[in-house]
Amino acid sequence: MCKTNDFLVLLKYMKKVLVSGIQPSGKLHIGNYFGALKQFVDLQDTFDSRIIIVDLHALTTVQDKTRLADATLEIAMDYLACGLDPKKVTIFKQSDMPQVTELAWYFNCLTTMAYLERATSYKDANQKAKEVNVGVFDYPMLMAADILIQDADIVPVGADQKQHVEYTRDTAQKFNNTFGETFKIPEPMIIESVAIVPGTDGRKMSKSYGNTIPLFGTDEEIKKAVMSIVTDSKTPEESKDPEVCNIFALHKLFLNVEALEKLRARYVEGGLGYKESKDMLLTEILNFIKPMRDKRDEYVRDITKVKEILENGKLKALKIAEEKMSTVRANIGVSI
Repeated sequence: MCKTNDFLVLLKYMKKVLVSGIQPSGKLHIGNYFGALKQFVDLQDTFDSRIIIVDLHALTTVQDKTRLADATLEIAMDYLACGLDPKKVTIFKQSDMPQVTELAWYFNCLTTMAYLERATSYKDANQKAKEVNVGVFDYPMLMAADILIQDADIVPVGADQKQHVEYTRDTAQKFNNTFGETFKIPEPMIIESVAIVPGTDGRKMSKSYGNTIPLFGTDEEIKKAVMSIVTDSKTPEESKDPEVCNIFALHKLFLNVEALEKLRARYVEGGLGYKESKDMLLTEILNFIKPMRDKRDEYVRDITKVKEILENGKLKALKIAEEKMSTVRANIGVSI
């Protein structure tokens, strides 16, 4: 008979693998937290989580060594401040995994240009720039390598990244069909209520749109962002539809059901101005992030500890990656 302790150990190893990450291409914002980081933290007891700082992806836009190095450490501290526990989660840098770029090359050799040209991220980039670098074009294959090399079962992503997980699934299936059963087929995980966090202009909150509210900005930076939220021209006395208000959409992230319903009623009844609603939102945000700010300050004062956590994560992830690549190399015929 299996003893309780033995069962708990067995259960630990039966946990499904979760893989995701964020680019160190700029300061994290509220959208990053609710669209990704909160999920990582909420799920760290349920899954065997491997959370990546995807610095190789960031090179498609960040080509300054000091900026990239600083941003990488910033993201690591942000992960930890938001509640990721390195005792439960493997945190590591994408660039510490040379096996990932090796695997991406193997995937490239199975993938057609026409297939990658259909990627929404590439189409968007192509519309915004005269020329798109190969890294942007090949982004889905590097992401597929990140995910598949870790034998991921679950990939939490924003709604706009769902297509990349579909590309990952297609790539795994094509590889398996060509070289034999090698990779798991991962599933995307999207929490619909926070799949797309609105920015200050009503579009998806994104660094590329310049419509973000910084997660760890100064009080003044956060205030400036909140006060810039776009509204219509209705006066405080007029009734307002909360469901079309950009400020109210952000209140939903911070207020409980009872408080949100009271605020909704004030919108409909009239007598609530947008300035007052913004002031309320600012207070909600500052109160919410204070504990995380305090924790982050501790890591700022102990960068050595942050680097140690990344090194430990690297060693764990490298072991997993090399084991998987041994199988991959044997299956494709480069091991002789």
